[in-house]
Amino acid sequence: MAANIFGRYVWLIDTLRRHKRLTYKEINKLWVESGLSYGEGDEMPLRTFHNHRKAIKDIFDVYIECDTKDGYKYYIKSPEQLEGDGLRSWLIDSYATLNQLHADEKLKNRIQFEDIPSGHMFLTTIIEAMRKNVIIEITHQGFDKGHASTFEIEPYFVKVFNRRWYLIARSPFYDKVLTYGLDRIQDIKFTKRHFEMPEDFDIYRYFKDCCGIINDSTISIEKVVIKAYGYARKYLSTLPIHSSQKEIANDDESATYEFQVCPTYDFLTALLGQADQIEVLEPSWVRHEIKKIAQNLLSYYKNDK
Repeated sequence: MAANIFGRYVWLIDTLRRHKRLTYKEINKLWVESGLSYGEGDEMPLRTFHNHRKAIKDIFDVYIECDTKDGYKYYIKSPEQLEGDGLRSWLIDSYATLNQLHADEKLKNRIQFEDIPSGHMFLTTIIEAMRKNVIIEITHQGFDKGHASTFEIEPYFVKVFNRRWYLIARSPFYDKVLTYGLDRIQDIKFTKRHFEMPEDFDIYRYFKDCCGIINDSTISIEKVVIKAYGYARKYLSTLPIHSSQKEIANDDESATYEFQVCPTYDFLTALLGQADQIEVLEPSWVRHEIKKIAQNLLSYYKNDK
């Protein structure tokens, strides 16, 4: 029952996101047509609608206001705050899609999601530890390690990148913040000790100059300039590699982009994801790194006829 009610809240938010401004009568009509109503053709009573508005404010911090001067139309107050919150937007989008699948079985096998193959087992445990600020003991084996190690960390944030979940945590042993792949964790145990979450630690600021999950203090921020050809010029214009990306020149054959970024391995692989459609112009050391990778790749095929 609780899951059904939650789905109704998400439906109402999503409906107003898409339609912008609606009267109660228009909302009720869309609700009846949605296939999610309490029974086939059942309406949403006005009292229930207002109860949903209150619950949405309490749960999602989303305010549904009524404009009495415009035909008593309801709208989401400050929608830009909702769209700017990645977690809330992702949650609403995901649940709204599940609502549609629930409403119409014909859609069941017509939507394919990208699977995150590992890391699920410990995700809720880590989130609980984050909520309670509990120091946890994990057994972890990195890809570059021959054996697993057990140690304590202070869980700060979780982040998903390239189909993997990552835990960003402070290591008391090294006295710095590190990143751990959840798929490399073999065991987690709660300790009886707590930690103070730094008030000034902002995950968005922490990764602001990075692309992906590598924050390497040994690599400084650089101005990187690339030239994109073919499909890559259009691909990058619609899906930027990094928030600092900006187009600084273009012609009939190419577009030139500039970044202010730490050129970590994640950034290099993002460039390589455009295959032979991009060229690094500067700085020279980044151009050289891409060249080395290309030469290494070519060596695998040098004996082909």
